[in-house]
Amino acid sequence: MAVSKTKTPISEQSPHERIRNFKEVCLGYTLEEGQAEASRCLQCKDAPCISECPVAIDIPSFIHAIREGDMPAAVEIMSRHTNLPAVCGRVCPQETQCEGVCKLGRAKGFEPVAVGKLERLVADWNYARPAAVNAEIPRVKIGRVAVIGSGPAGLTVAGDLAKLGYDVTVYEALHAPGGVLLYGIPEFRLPKFIVAKEIEAITSLGVKLELNSVTGLAVTMREIMRDFDACFIGVGAGAPRFQGVPGTALSGVYSASEYLTRINLMHAYEFPVYDTPTKRSRSVVVIGGGNVAMDAARSAKRLGAEDVAIVYRRSLTEMPARIEEYHHAVEEGIAFHWQTNPTEYSDDGSGKLRGVKCIKMDLGEPDSSGRRRPIPIPGSEFFIEADTAIEAIGQGANRVLLSTFPELRLNRYGYIDADPKTGATSVPGIFAGGDIVTGAATVILAMGAGKSSALAIDEFVRSKNKA
Repeated sequence: MAVSKTKTPISEQSPHERIRNFKEVCLGYTLEEGQAEASRCLQCKDAPCISECPVAIDIPSFIHAIREGDMPAAVEIMSRHTNLPAVCGRVCPQETQCEGVCKLGRAKGFEPVAVGKLERLVADWNYARPAAVNAEIPRVKIGRVAVIGSGPAGLTVAGDLAKLGYDVTVYEALHAPGGVLLYGIPEFRLPKFIVAKEIEAITSLGVKLELNSVTGLAVTMREIMRDFDACFIGVGAGAPRFQGVPGTALSGVYSASEYLTRINLMHAYEFPVYDTPTKRSRSVVVIGGGNVAMDAARSAKRLGAEDVAIVYRRSLTEMPARIEEYHHAVEEGIAFHWQTNPTEYSDDGSGKLRGVKCIKMDLGEPDSSGRRRPIPIPGSEFFIEADTAIEAIGQGANRVLLSTFPELRLNRYGYIDADPKTGATSVPGIFAGGDIVTGAATVILAMGAGKSSALAIDEFVRSKNKA
């Protein structure tokens, strides 16, 4: 049978409908559609998709199981490698990883296999069943491990160690688990019930959650080092960061961290059911070119803003956001000002934002990020009227834990200095991974770091018990 050149079409909400709600944009494959897409996989023996996956999922095997209609087998294969399949199937940048090296996609005129959409299909099929398939829990416990932070890195460590036979406790500062999966990613990209399902699967392994527990205050690192055999720190990098242009303190200027947290974690999108409203904006300018900028802009549109624009100092080519999110944003009427940067937030005379003064940028030689360096063009200034500006230019390290644990060595950027292969830090028995080590990155890279650290923690504890 001839292989289709294009991916099997997948249903989505229409742009006209979805800008009026926070429901998920992509509706997912049916089982029949998934089998049709799975039949496109070449089942490569040297499968480059596996090596490019940060958690090394056996992609050909679970796709083969889908093609054969053996969904329980697909679930079992997936569960060997990942604790967050429904999350990754939705937000992982497959186009630059597994799908980016797909041999089918490298053939002239062919699109790669829709690996992410198939991963989502398997996870959603499993969670829709009355009794979802979960890994078996070893009865004999090897040791006790504390995990600080319930984001993707922490949840991965917790799940993997529980499967290995550890008694794991996760400490979360907020009132709900999930970290950036919950407070940073909008409902229309990652529904809250999906995050809850993934966490439920992990707690069913015996993992315990301690919520409203700020490590460094409610519990100290010394107490954790006393009571546990090892500890993993995965607190992320959620501290807001601003460019520092004049007018940043005006009412109406937000960090994306605050804006999205209020919407996502505090359910502002469900006001007045939840009494945490956001400002009702008319014209919104978002500064940045990553997924967070797209999320903030698309959320503002759904909250009723008439005009939403993204200001990015580089071009579409250098933009770090997923191309799928960019296309969705364009469909939803988000405007883009390329090679543009704000120079000042303008006051309306009463301390509120009136608009954003901007300047056009030229692109010079590549900088340390590998992208071309933006250079201001004299005389190119212009003005955008806006009552809300949202800076989505990255986040910094949260200092609450770090400031109370001076023994932990940090790098020059203020993140934890940890071994990139194992997560080992300057303090024996303390491991770290995810954004608190790398700075803001992707969910799947945080998961990869968690997976590596889980193996290193297991080796550390077993060695300590032998001594």
